[in-house]
Amino acid sequence: MPFPAERPRRLRDNPSLRDLLRETRVLPEDLIYPIFIVPGKGVRRPIASLPRQSHLSPDKAAAFAEGFHRDGGRALLLFGIPDHKDELGGSGAEPDGPVQLAIREIKDRVPELLVMTDVCLCEYTSHGHCGVLEGGRVLNDPTLGLLAAQALSHAKAGADLVAPSDMMDGRVGAIREALDQNGFPHIPIMSYSVKYASAFYGPFREAAQSSPKEGDRKGYQMDPANIREAVREAELDLEEGADIIMVKPAGPYLDVVREIRLLTERPLAAYQVSGEYVMLNAAADIRAFDYKAAALESLVCIKRAGADLILTYLVPEFLSW
Repeated sequence: MPFPAERPRRLRDNPSLRDLLRETRVLPEDLIYPIFIVPGKGVRRPIASLPRQSHLSPDKAAAFAEGFHRDGGRALLLFGIPDHKDELGGSGAEPDGPVQLAIREIKDRVPELLVMTDVCLCEYTSHGHCGVLEGGRVLNDPTLGLLAAQALSHAKAGADLVAPSDMMDGRVGAIREALDQNGFPHIPIMSYSVKYASAFYGPFREAAQSSPKEGDRKGYQMDPANIREAVREAELDLEEGADIIMVKPAGPYLDVVREIRLLTERPLAAYQVSGEYVMLNAAADIRAFDYKAAALESLVCIKRAGADLILTYLVPEFLSW
């Protein structure tokens, strides 16, 4: 019906009716909060590159998890920062590493809280790359066993889910095999299936102390110009046994999120990365917009594009809002 019979504004003028008809909603159970675990005890150290985020020792992470769950938080994703690094990142699989200790302490205090773990070598290697480095190149196949060992150590410590972020070919299959053969067939894998070589990771790399000492990650992370490649990466991970697939970053790649949503009915996650979070804060600092309104809008947009789950540093603030 043409105007004046058809008036879409009828459904927007009344605030209660607007709320009733809202198509996309972001709920606490949609959100996963990334935290950074460091060795030691009693450590809660602000991260300069990430406003309102901190490095936490395992005991402090467990204390935080209690309050986080009490406030309505449902899931944490743990990144580890070891006290020693080597060429192969072997400390990432140590049973008493910071992530493994944090898993145990958190699950002991808050067993119902979902504890997820990032699986990668970049935080643990002396060179800062996500795999075995030789002659300036990251070797794919020799890296797979190291990733599988790290994932298995997380499962043994009590992780509810493991999330490989390295972008090596075949790593989902290698991790699935290691978990299945060692009594953990029930542990899901959330794969960073579509992870771009993005400039938006800068604050995270400082927080995780994981910047490459030489070169870059363009040889294994994806070219931001490509989307057909993203579909193929997601298909391959699903074939290898990924239970959840992820697109990273989220906001600048909403078209990719949508494309992957159309590909599969499997659960889809999107990571609102450190650069996105810092941009929101920086713009709010100069009063370019209202921080809360812009932050909530950014999450709605990611969900509307098709993400079932959102990883974001906004979770504690979202819960308070």
